[in-house]
Amino acid sequence: MRISRLASIVWLAVPACLGQPPLEEILAKLADSQERAVEARKSIVYRQDTWVRLLRTNGKLSREEKRQYTVAPTPEGFDKKLERFEGRYEQGGQMHSYGQPDHKYKGMDIDGDLIRDLTNDLVNDTKTRDGFSKDLFPLTSSEQRHYVFKLEGTRRVAGVEALRVTFEPKKDQDGDDDRAWAGEVLIHPEEFQPLLVTTRLAFKIPMAVKVMLGIDIKQLGFSVTYRKTADGLWFPSTYGTEFGLKIFFGYKRNITMNVTNTEFRRTEAVSHITFETLEEKQN
Repeated sequence: MRISRLASIVWLAVPACLGQPPLEEILAKLADSQERAVEARKSIVYRQDTWVRLLRTNGKLSREEKRQYTVAPTPEGFDKKLERFEGRYEQGGQMHSYGQPDHKYKGMDIDGDLIRDLTNDLVNDTKTRDGFSKDLFPLTSSEQRHYVFKLEGTRRVAGVEALRVTFEPKKDQDGDDDRAWAGEVLIHPEEFQPLLVTTRLAFKIPMAVKVMLGIDIKQLGFSVTYRKTADGLWFPSTYGTEFGLKIFFGYKRNITMNVTNTEFRRTEAVSHITFETLEEKQN
């Protein structure tokens, strides 16, 4: 009976295994779909909301900033217009509000410098079409060559059995990582577009750096979800990170960043039309 049951399980699993294309084909189609998607984003205007929070180790808020942008394409990348801004910081047990970026309330304002640099570095890469640094997510052919990939089966996400592919950086001649990130990507089985990409830091900060400079980063990683808009365009929908930072032998913060892209519309004559996502359309 046990043998028969095992045989049935194996038999049911065979079609799923046979239905999966080889890894090389998956990666080639993923790279092609990404390059086509990036090209299509040259005509898209959208809204972007960012929310960055710096928390003390006791969980209390130290500082936060919320921004709302209108993002428009340019010949080489994109341009952002800041539409709304809200900032708050804690001082003396009280929360204080401010209405402009780069606000400083004391001489050495580490929180202010950090929150500005995080926003600029993580979502304002002007050499890309979406602002996210391309080496965070190795999806294009130029980035794939720096990584080792493995096909790890499937995982159900967004209503489909997505192909699960893990990746880690290749080693250079000295045995060091060629890139900083490892992680996994869940790929749509028919359109070969990414649905979810998660990354983590592929190496540990050397002990010498921790001791001499007092720098430590814990659980640094990123995640991005992609959604298909009603006109067939795939676009990064959400982006986020959460990690702990320690510097200068005393400054400690838990940092969260959340980014949401919505209200996609084209820049041509139909620019007045806002494309809702398929999920919104179904609801």
